[in-house]
Amino acid sequence: MKQRVGWLLIILAVCILSAGILGWFWQEAPPVQQSALSSPRIYAYRDWQSLGLQLNPGEVVRLRAQGTWLYTPGEYHGPEGHHKYPSPDTYPINRAPGGVLIGRFGETGTPFLVGRGGTFMADVAGRLYLRINDDILSDNEGFVTIEVSITPPETPRP
Repeated sequence: MKQRVGWLLIILAVCILSAGILGWFWQEAPPVQQSALSSPRIYAYRDWQSLGLQLNPGEVVRLRAQGTWLYTPGEYHGPEGHHKYPSPDTYPINRAPGGVLIGRFGETGTPFLVGRGGTFMADVAGRLYLRINDDILSDNEGFVTIEVSITPPETPRP
């Protein structure tokens, strides 16, 4: 009888322990904030990155960028770039802050400064592309998140 009680206690202990371990594996993940779901990321180590937005000429795009990325070894900074190091002629936009966030409309559009954000009017039909102002991307790390809003062009009044 004592042996049966011993085995029952061991089986009971294994069941309780197993239930605790399984419960730990199946626990719900914490909720994700809405901002994390809707803010695309632009990575410092990637070339031109599309936000998937097809724009038409005259549409107004409002951008806001935040976050940090590594452009200069050992120095993280935000999308405004590193004012201490102006970009040379080999960068997409020269004589601008190195590491600043830049954009362009379409595959071959003229690059423009974005920095922490601003309002920009699409001059051609095409996608909006963003990237870091740098010529060697492989030694960069980090990302900035982008908030975007688009306003259609105003129609002229008769």
